[in-house]
Amino acid sequence: MDNRQAIGSWLSGPRAAAEDMGIEFGHRGERLGLPASGPGSVAPIGRRFGALVIDWALCMLIAYAFLAQGNQQRAGNWALLIFLVLSLLTVGTVGCTPGKRLLGLRVISEDGTRLTLPRVLLRSVLLLLVIPAVIWDRDTRGLHDRLARAVQVRI
Repeated sequence: MDNRQAIGSWLSGPRAAAEDMGIEFGHRGERLGLPASGPGSVAPIGRRFGALVIDWALCMLIAYAFLAQGNQQRAGNWALLIFLVLSLLTVGTVGCTPGKRLLGLRVISEDGTRLTLPRVLLRSVLLLLVIPAVIWDRDTRGLHDRLARAVQVRI
């Protein structure tokens, strides 16, 4: 085996290495009954991250303008609370935050219905802890989504 090929498979991760060995995983979201692409398919990671950046920037702007009294540290602390409230109100009612809506994403339960408030609360608190959000399964769902039995899909 060429060393470049071994390094490439290591950098690509275990899924790519397993697929190179002939193991078929199917498309992301197939286990959940979601389509491979288009509306209702699992949201791409780039869009999800972009939506998070938009939502965080909005929360920081609100915190800095109205609550922080010019203190950046205080703005960051307030932004966490604002982010939690924003997530609870928007995902709990319409299924998406402003950033997700702008980028064409929505959060739904695994069975396709709207998330209940307790599940939205669990998902939001775990998202604020960061670590659960960066531990993914093969459908690229974070641990916060798995525990809340949620999935982010394209609109």
